[in-house]
Amino acid sequence: MENQRGKGLSFARRIYWPRIIGLGIGSISVCATIYPLPLPAWVWALLLFHGLLWPHLACQLSTRSAFPYQAERRNMLYDSLLGGFWAATMQFNPLPTVTILSMMAMNNVAAGGLRLFIRGGLVQCGGILLSWALLGASFNTQISALQIYACLPMLTLYPLAVGMVCYRLAIKLHEHKRALSALSRTDSLTGLLNHGSWKDLLHIKFHKCQQRQIEASIALIDIDHFKAINDTYGHIVGDSVLRHLSNELRRNLRHDDLAGRYGGDEFCVILPRMSHQQALEVMERLRRVFNQYRHPQVAELQVSLSIGLAAFRPAYLDPSSWLHAADQALYQAKHCGRNRIASNDDMEHLVQAQMA
Repeated sequence: MENQRGKGLSFARRIYWPRIIGLGIGSISVCATIYPLPLPAWVWALLLFHGLLWPHLACQLSTRSAFPYQAERRNMLYDSLLGGFWAATMQFNPLPTVTILSMMAMNNVAAGGLRLFIRGGLVQCGGILLSWALLGASFNTQISALQIYACLPMLTLYPLAVGMVCYRLAIKLHEHKRALSALSRTDSLTGLLNHGSWKDLLHIKFHKCQQRQIEASIALIDIDHFKAINDTYGHIVGDSVLRHLSNELRRNLRHDDLAGRYGGDEFCVILPRMSHQQALEVMERLRRVFNQYRHPQVAELQVSLSIGLAAFRPAYLDPSSWLHAADQALYQAKHCGRNRIASNDDMEHLVQAQMA
C-alpha cells in the first residue's frame, strides 16, 4: 500500500505544473470567447477559480488522500466536467472549444488510456448538459481574431509542458529499466554477477579469445568445507563469509575482470588479457588474503579456498570445454588437500609425467 501511495504521489506531482499551465492559459481562451456574452457574475467567479485556484486545490486533494492515484484521476474527471461546461458556455465556438476539449482528451488518454478517455468524454457531456440547464443552449460559429490569438498559447505552451513531463517520465523509466536489468544480472547476497550472466559473458570472452588469439584465464573458486561452516556456526555466519569473499574479489581484481557467484559456495572469475602466470599470482594473493579472515563474533572460525585455474587454449572447441578444464583443476585442488590452487597446466604436466 505504501508503494502504491508513493506512485500516486509521484503521479499527482507530475500533473501539478501542466495543470497550472494548461488551466491558466486555457482560461484566457475561455475569457476571450465569453466576454461579449451576457453571463452572470458567478460564471466569471467560476472561471477564476478553475483557472487560478483549482490546480493548487487539486494537488492538495490528491497528495493528502490515502489513495493519491485514484484522487488525481477523479480530479481529471472534474477537469473534464468543467471542460464540457466551458465548451457549452462558449456556445461551441469552434477554435477554443476544440482546443480545450482536445487538450483534456489528451490528458485523459495519457493518464488512463482508453478507459479514462471514454469516462472523460461522458463527463464532458455531463458538463455540457449542466451549462445548458443553467445558461441555456446556443451555438456560435463566428471566430474573431482575438479568439485566434487567445488560443495560440494553449496550442503551443501546453503541449510543450506535457512533452517535458513525458520526457522526464521516459528518463525515469529508462533509469528503472537499467536498475532492473542490473538486478536481473546480479546475485542479491554478494552483489556479483549471477550464474546465468557470468555464463553469458564467458561465451562472449571465449569467442573474443578465439578470434583475436589473446590470453585469458578463468578460475573456479570454492570455499573449503562451507557446509560445515553453515552447520556449525549458522547461515548468518556463512553468509558473512560469502560476502567477505565477494569483497576480496572486488579488491583484488581489475575493473574489467568478471567475477560471479557460480553456485552456493562456488565463485567464478574471468581474467581477460592476462597470462597464465599472472593469473596464478592474482589467485594466490586472493587465497592468502582470504585465509587470514577472522569473523568478529566467531574467533575460532578458519576459512580457506580451493581454486581451479584454466588458461585459454585454441584447442578448446567451445566455452564449456574451457569451463570443464577449470572444473577439473578445482577437483584436483580439492583432491590434493584443499587450500591450494591447481591449473590445467599442472594437470597436463601430470598426465605427461604419468605417460612417460
